[in-house]
Formats: sequence, structure tokens, C-alpha cells
Amino acid sequence: MKMSYLITLALIIGAGYLVWKSSSRNAYESAAYTVVDSAGKFEIRDYPDLHLVTTQTNMDAAGNDGSFMRLFRYISGGNTDQQKVAMTTPVFMDPKQNDTSGQMGFVLPKEVAQNGAPQPTGDGVQLQIRDGGQFAVMRFAGRMGLKSRTAAEKKLRSWMKQQRLEGSKQAEFAGYDPPWIPGFLRRNEVLVRLHGVATNQSTAQAATVPK
Repeated sequence: MKMSYLITLALIIGAGYLVWKSSSRNAYESAAYTVVDSAGKFEIRDYPDLHLVTTQTNMDAAGNDGSFMRLFRYISGGNTDQQKVAMTTPVFMDPKQNDTSGQMGFVLPKEVAQNGAPQPTGDGVQLQIRDGGQFAVMRFAGRMGLKSRTAAEKKLRSWMKQQRLEGSKQAEFAGYDPPWIPGFLRRNEVLVRLHGVATNQSTAQAATVPK
């Protein structure tokens, strides 16, 4: 009886894991980068130019201000070609001048970018190129609110100071998971562009996403 219970429990856990894996970051194409150096949760990365579809957002609204749906409508066919575009990771969050207003961006799949992305038809949505370069990056878990963003950026900049790295005054953030993933399982990142370093785009490769 006990053995049967354990087998059933193992099957349930296994099925749950597979459902989570297929519906989380593992199921999507991820933006390309090359890891130049790493130290625990800190990395130096080279990014190529990335093609984004973007819209304005309230940084603390977690997409509930309509920003996420504006971008989702674009990839669902709200564009001049009525083309469906695959979801990717991460979703970039780029604060503008203060802690609350900013820009949300979906990375366009590599094939779509190469073939020429269709223009958005929705209001407040535009295509944009995120310039390549070298970035200091730190991963962190939890919900991406002001408190967690501020704490993560502080830790990254402290590490940068120890490494004598100079970067942009404005950090950006990236989230890799759908809203239903528990906070402790979420992969978030804070990124700071480093000064005076250009990416080697010919060596950029697909990011390896942790299981």
C-alpha cells in the first residue's frame, strides 16, 4: 500500500514538473548572448543587436496596465501582415528617468527579425533595435517589484565596483517566466551596460537557460 502511494506521488510530481517545464521559460526561444566571464550569480555578457517590439509601461504594474496585452496582440497578429509571432524570453523592462515609468519589450524571434518584422497596427506599439554591447548581469528570484529591483541593482553595482567596471547610470531588467510561476522559481535579471565595450556579434550564441 505504501509503495503504491509513493509511486502515485512520484507520477504526480513528475507530471507536474513536465507541465511546468513545457509552459515556462524552457518552451521559448531565448535572446542570444555570449558569457564572457562569470562569478556565481554575476556575469559579463556580450549581446548582439536585438529586435524588439515595445510599448510604454508602469514598471510596478507587472503588465496589468495593458502594456503586456498590447505587445501580446502584436505577436497574435496585430500587425500589417497579420502574422503570428512566437513568444520569446526574456521580457525586457527599461525604466525611463524614474522608478515607475518605463518601457516593456518582447524580443522578436531571430527568423522574424532576419526576414523583416511586420509593423505594429496597435496604438502605442513600435519596433525598436536594442543596441548590442557588453553588460554586467545579476540573476535574482522573486516578483519584480520596486523593492526587489532596487536591491538587485544595488548588489550588482557593488560587485561592479569591486571589479572596477564602469557602466550606465540606468539599469534595465529582464523577466523570463509567465505570471503564474511562483516567485522563488522565477528567473529575473538586472543588466547594466558597460562603457566603452562593443559586442563581437559573430560569436554570439543562444543563451543556455537553467532547468
